[in-house]
Amino acid sequence: MFVDKAKIYIRSGKGGDGHVSFRRELFVPAGGPNGGDGGKGGDVIFVVDKGLNTLTDFRHIRKYTAGDGEPGGKNRCHGSDGADMIIKVPEGTIIKEAESGLVIADMSGDNERMVLLKGGRGGKGNQHYATPTMQAPKYAQPGQKAQELNLILELKVIADVGLVGFPNVGKSTFLARVTNAKPKIANYHFTTLSPNLGVVDLDGSDGFVIADIPGIIEGASEGVGLGHEFLRHIERTRVIIHIVDAAGVEGRDPINDIRMIQKELAAYNELLAGRPQVIAANKIDTLYEGENDDAIQLLKEEFEPEGMKVFPISAVSGKGVRELLYYVNNLLKEIGEEKITFEREYFPEQMEENLPFTVFKSEEEEDVYHVEGPRIERMLGYTNLESEKGFDFFQKFMKENGILDELEALGIQDGDTVKVYYHEFEYYK
Repeated sequence: MFVDKAKIYIRSGKGGDGHVSFRRELFVPAGGPNGGDGGKGGDVIFVVDKGLNTLTDFRHIRKYTAGDGEPGGKNRCHGSDGADMIIKVPEGTIIKEAESGLVIADMSGDNERMVLLKGGRGGKGNQHYATPTMQAPKYAQPGQKAQELNLILELKVIADVGLVGFPNVGKSTFLARVTNAKPKIANYHFTTLSPNLGVVDLDGSDGFVIADIPGIIEGASEGVGLGHEFLRHIERTRVIIHIVDAAGVEGRDPINDIRMIQKELAAYNELLAGRPQVIAANKIDTLYEGENDDAIQLLKEEFEPEGMKVFPISAVSGKGVRELLYYVNNLLKEIGEEKITFEREYFPEQMEENLPFTVFKSEEEEDVYHVEGPRIERMLGYTNLESEKGFDFFQKFMKENGILDELEALGIQDGDTVKVYYHEFEYYK
């Protein structure tokens, strides 16, 4: 089954907690702290697997979790790092944040491996907190929390040329004629239920990849018919070939069909309307000689002034196909080799920076101020306020995030109390 969209949940590994222990050996009177560090949590890594061409696997497994880091041990033993979660996807997969729909990664081109979520740092053991004035620290740093995301995966096939046209105009027959692809061909609408790709080999040229996009009809950009499900696959193509039934076998008007498809492409993505387009007037083998000339002439008068070259072809007999392919190949060379990729819009590593917090003055208690929110909890989760370094980091965090400025704006004075909340823990300053 061809699946080109999936929703999954991912979570990196939590960092292991630092350990609190002391060296105790016979005849060693001054055994110091020797608590080991916690291990790092596992990363969530996406990798392109060129052997895949569908997102079917994600229909059955929707939750992907990396391993947590192990806590540190005594005698300065370091906890084991958590196992990474490797997720394999087909080339051309777009990874989006589920709620906002913003692009996190485009797994195509040179981007074949990406660490999407980093595992939490392991906490430091109490061996790191010994000072001349605190020789037996009884605390260690907790491991950093894991990160989690809900994702939308969308597969946008990698092809240089996209075939578009109404159902039953001969797109699959054309693809089978010019490539080694073996699409299903039958004389009824919506024979093709998924995009088919093939490689066009030309003498004296590198050739190109061509994709048959399932039938796009009027209203496809709004969800009508099957075309809406597959419009995304044409976004990467550099040239569009309109396949039309020049003979009007089913009573369709080829000029009206092209205009309608152009409208649907522009409604889905305005950039598509600006892509180079070529018209393949198919089924000329079913026309009489004079009738053939008239049908092709009408198409040329309508579209060639707009820069859209018209080629009369027969996908069944192969007549005119060679000329069309070489023209498209030259068009691709003029455009250049630059692949169409999607820019990154969402950065998971900045999630912590974007978390909210609240600063307010207590209504019940005089000269008491409160600081709370996810950003505060995230920071306190990996900060040990009992250590000198941890407290310095805490003060720097309060200043850099504008919390001190907000407290001053609320009228805080020397000697007032600030309550910082972390679950059931309260820190008083």
